[in-house]
Amino acid sequence: MNQWAIIWSARESFVNGLLATLELFIIAAVVGLMIGIILCYLMEYQNNVINRLIIAFVSLMRAIPFLILAYLLYYGLPEIDISLEPWTAGLLALIIYHGAYFFEILRSQRRLFSGGYIEAATSQGFSRYKTFRRIILPNIFSSALPLMGNQLIICLKDTAFLSIITVQEITAAANSVQATWFIPFNAFIVAIALYWGISILLELLIKRLSVYGARRGLTHA
Repeated sequence: MNQWAIIWSARESFVNGLLATLELFIIAAVVGLMIGIILCYLMEYQNNVINRLIIAFVSLMRAIPFLILAYLLYYGLPEIDISLEPWTAGLLALIIYHGAYFFEILRSQRRLFSGGYIEAATSQGFSRYKTFRRIILPNIFSSALPLMGNQLIICLKDTAFLSIITVQEITAAANSVQATWFIPFNAFIVAIALYWGISILLELLIKRLSVYGARRGLTHA
């Protein structure tokens, strides 16, 4: 039987793996970004205790490999009587890990943000929350888009590690096909093509958002 015919006959596995990857990635990206935004907002209060806790959390996430975190949540938590399904453990690992990186990206842009805009908003009677939501966040998010795009692609690629804890995503599907039919080259070429296709779509999305931000005048801050 032709090797590509075998791949076609196993297309359902790849489709299911693709859908699982997209689900994991989209949820992790959205929730992780929300965590980054919330942490960035909390830093606006300049509370030493809160700031130190946030920085300690981010420092920890930057210091450990993603796979170690996934192992800890899936294999380590049962030691304290907390058991998670593979999908749940993998998703939680993605959210925590990349939430920290999204925050760090936003914080780096916040440091470059001109204080004059904040002073102007304060003089107009804007609250701290309104200033952050209407002035700070749109500008720092727009300027951070290229870095956000890179981080999103890294988040997408990190889903591949979850096959090690038995999450049935693209890499797990490819590994299952090659283990059954002994056609690793074809199976993993398909997996690469799927990851590449998603990455291209992400790049196009980031470019569209960048153009939209420029039209709204959010690139000057």
